[in-house]
Amino acid sequence: MEAGHVFFEYVWDAMAANYRMARSINVEIYSRRLETFRVTEKIGRRPGIPIRSYGVDLRNRRCDCKRFETLHYPCMHVAAACAKVNLNVEQFVDDVYTLERTLRVWENEFPVLPDLSTWEVPPTNFELVPDRGIRRNLRGCPQSSRIVTA
Repeated sequence: MEAGHVFFEYVWDAMAANYRMARSINVEIYSRRLETFRVTEKIGRRPGIPIRSYGVDLRNRRCDCKRFETLHYPCMHVAAACAKVNLNVEQFVDDVYTLERTLRVWENEFPVLPDLSTWEVPPTNFELVPDRGIRRNLRGCPQSSRIVTA
């Protein structure tokens, strides 16, 4: 909060890395009205490896790489699509990552725990019996479990 950041630092770092990688991505607009795009990666292209392309749907917050839905902040494909149509990519970061929402957790009051010696421990009404069938035989040579074929 001191630096005026709205999101957690690791989200800022991840989004900065996504911005850097988004520079080498080609974006085709499929539908500006529906906010759908086809994004083609050219990062680390090596001969023999096909170019990977992903569909991005900003309206439904989806990307074919699944990082956008999983992490709830924009992947590099979404960052590239937003840059293509001059959208602010920060609007696609989930509220979970905001400092305000995280600090709201600490607004709740937590009760003070009593001393450990004063805790009431319920009596156990059962007896723990070991299973002798899964015990190892400690005497003699270990038994081989390998199947011997001739």
